Amino acid sequence: MLKAVGFTDDDLSRPLVGVANTWIEVMPCNYHLRRLSEKVKAGIRAAGGTPIEYNTIAVSDGIAMGTEGMKASLISREVIADSIELVARGHLFDAVVALSGCDKTIPGTVMALARLNLPSLMLYGGSIMPGKFQGHDVTIQDVFEAVGKHAAGKMTEAELRDLENHACPGAGACGGQFTANTMAIAFEFLGISPMGFNGVPAMDPRKDEVAFRCGQLVMELLRKDLHPRQIITRKALDNAIAAVATTGGSTNAVLHLLAVAREAGVRLTIDDFDKINRKIPLLADLKPGGRFMAADLYAAGGTTLVAKRLLDAGLLHADQLAVTGRTIGEEARQASETPGQHVVRPLSNPIKPAGGLVILKGNVAPEGCVVKVAGHSMTSFRGPARVFDREEDAFAAVKAGQIKAGDVVVIRYEGPAGGPGMREMLGVTAAIVGAGLGESVALLTDGRFSGATHGLMAGHVAPEAAKKGPIAALKTGDIIVFDVPARTLNVKLTQKEIKTRLSKWKPPVPRYTTGVMAKYARHVSSASEGAVTS
Repeated sequence: MLKAVGFTDDDLSRPLVGVANTWIEVMPCNYHLRRLSEKVKAGIRAAGGTPIEYNTIAVSDGIAMGTEGMKASLISREVIADSIELVARGHLFDAVVALSGCDKTIPGTVMALARLNLPSLMLYGGSIMPGKFQGHDVTIQDVFEAVGKHAAGKMTEAELRDLENHACPGAGACGGQFTANTMAIAFEFLGISPMGFNGVPAMDPRKDEVAFRCGQLVMELLRKDLHPRQIITRKALDNAIAAVATTGGSTNAVLHLLAVAREAGVRLTIDDFDKINRKIPLLADLKPGGRFMAADLYAAGGTTLVAKRLLDAGLLHADQLAVTGRTIGEEARQASETPGQHVVRPLSNPIKPAGGLVILKGNVAPEGCVVKVAGHSMTSFRGPARVFDREEDAFAAVKAGQIKAGDVVVIRYEGPAGGPGMREMLGVTAAIVGAGLGESVALLTDGRFSGATHGLMAGHVAPEAAKKGPIAALKTGDIIVFDVPARTLNVKLTQKEIKTRLSKWKPPVPRYTTGVMAKYARHVSSASEGAVTS
């Protein structure tokens, strides 16, 4: 049967290497991966292996954002991991190279590699280049925020359309330190992607070169018998968290690194993120909280420069092994900094003394929630709750001008099981910023945020409303108190009152009763455990 599709006796005498591609035609993030897969396969052949390419699904967060379709995004992470695992197991591949692009394909591929524990690595397709609008660089984040500006009468429809037409100029994943680029740098620090390879932009000519090199590298891993679980250690996960913290990365990193740790059999908890964040300075001035794009970071010296900063500060576990066969410390020492760059601050002048992610707990979120503090100065907030039971209702209230300065927007029943699928809230958060309320309104949800979200926003509130978490007891007008320095998120209610309200709670009718959405809702864990299925 293999000969029927073109393989020869010579091909079949060599190691069979699966090339797990996430190519799809629906989005720029993964659109160019067919080109890269050909380069990976050429590298495998040149190093003595036989590549066999196969594909899996992908769901675009940016396109699905604000719609019912967004519920498919996080669920797709599990399907991606499952399908890559099944094909590799079913055909007894000797090694695997996984190609990722958009947000969930990145952790999904690595989760599969951790399960399979075959010699393997992951290559990220790279970032899109910035668009140009009215003389300055823009990303998809600017489009979402422009929706809020348009609704508030601060931008014309013609300007909004012009921005839409120029924000995404070609192939590649979203250009800021949003979820895709956050996970790309995290997995370089984890060691499962070659240091410096993921950061090469999607359409940069060097991307073809690093893809070819990945094909060669996987054959070296096979000869050395080096496996993902030898690389994905607790110290390596600490390095990955440090990378997220120092670059002001996405809150979604918490979910994804918890999930990868679980697949690798390594103990990691949500509290560990806060402990590491407290020690790591915020050094990279990247969007959404900062000024620069992923392509600017690459031009400044890239991931390796970030690693060198943490190495010099004594904040990197330098002895951790990477798929290159070198340690992370050895990789970091090869850094080359572009003279005059302003993207990565020196250690003597950090943007903030601590990293970009914090974990809050309290009577609203006993299991914790995640707040990104990069890019805004608010560390405390107190205000009345405006409670909504789904994202669409909150978005409509923002567009209609019903959310006022001082409000705390609460969006619930959007958690892993309640959504199901834990939708991102970029439509709402961007509209709040676009309406000029970014520094005067807070938000909390049992759903997720896009990596492009900024402002005082608490996501992943756990337990979620659909599991009878305290967020289900909140009513409009309740006073919510954020205290970031104390790491607390509370409602000004007694435990007795919360318990009384929850005693009258009835679970909502499931939105889906059949199919993948219903199956996921039945089996998914809490966000505080990575929203994994079991």
